[in-house]
Amino acid sequence: MQMFDAEAVHRLLPYDELIPALQKLHEGEMPAGDGVYTNDPAGTGNMFVTLPGWLGERLIVVKMVGVFPANRDRDPPIGSVLGAVAAFDSETGAPVLVADGEAMTYRKTAAVSGLGTALLAPPEPQELLVVGAGGLGPHVAMAHIAARPSITRVQIWNRTASRAEALATTLRMQGINAKAASDLDAAVTEADVISSVTMSRAPLVKGALLKPGAHLDLVGSYLPDMRETDDDAMRRAAVYTCCDRGRDEVGELILPVASGALSWDDIRGDAFGLVQGRTAGRTSEDQITVYKNIGGAHQDVFTAVILKQAAGL
Repeated sequence: MQMFDAEAVHRLLPYDELIPALQKLHEGEMPAGDGVYTNDPAGTGNMFVTLPGWLGERLIVVKMVGVFPANRDRDPPIGSVLGAVAAFDSETGAPVLVADGEAMTYRKTAAVSGLGTALLAPPEPQELLVVGAGGLGPHVAMAHIAARPSITRVQIWNRTASRAEALATTLRMQGINAKAASDLDAAVTEADVISSVTMSRAPLVKGALLKPGAHLDLVGSYLPDMRETDDDAMRRAAVYTCCDRGRDEVGELILPVASGALSWDDIRGDAFGLVQGRTAGRTSEDQITVYKNIGGAHQDVFTAVILKQAAGL
């Protein structure tokens, strides 16, 4: 059994290779999978998540992570999603690999959002806005740039301005033209691609401000009372999801459906349908697109398969 620490995961899964590999896997069936979400009985809001998935005759994968939002406020701060991803041979059940759960989560989440941009964003976007400066922030920036290399400017907005500036500095050290944005509304009006990676329970991105042709990637909302954009965005946009599972579990979709701004039939398809040609993507230069990255065990399975291949196992 091979062990992969965070450094090895990041090194073996560069976004310019991971996104095309994920797209290739979306040409096939979605892995079987389920999830167990266990809340802290003390009522802290912390959660432990177990996500098993099975991809035919290729691999069985189980992700086990704790979601502890307050970790980022510790001194020193630590990741809010920590754990491990384990993969097993689908014929014998024998363990094949164990990988750092935080690194795998960052890589797979950002790459699936990058895949959405590759499939739906305008062909030559220039300006990327990242809403949220947590651990996923640098990864979604790198993934969207890998998906659309025409992006030459990145703005970062965060409720805590110092965190936005710190992330912008980190990206600049990697050669990315990045700066912190003090005014979220103004940044939204300028962006060709927006990626929101927060745990907000109130809309941040105002749909009325989206420019014609903009692509909005929504990542952070994973609970029924969470959302990062408002009803206007859902009314104006062609809405897609990463998969057709879990749509009725995320506030980003439940809440606009409840208000009447969106119906379930309005969702045009998912990444599998787009890759396989069963679903039409962007239809015009001015069309606004929304892509909800729901997450799920299938993303972990696909990423573990790619990691195994990259490591030559």
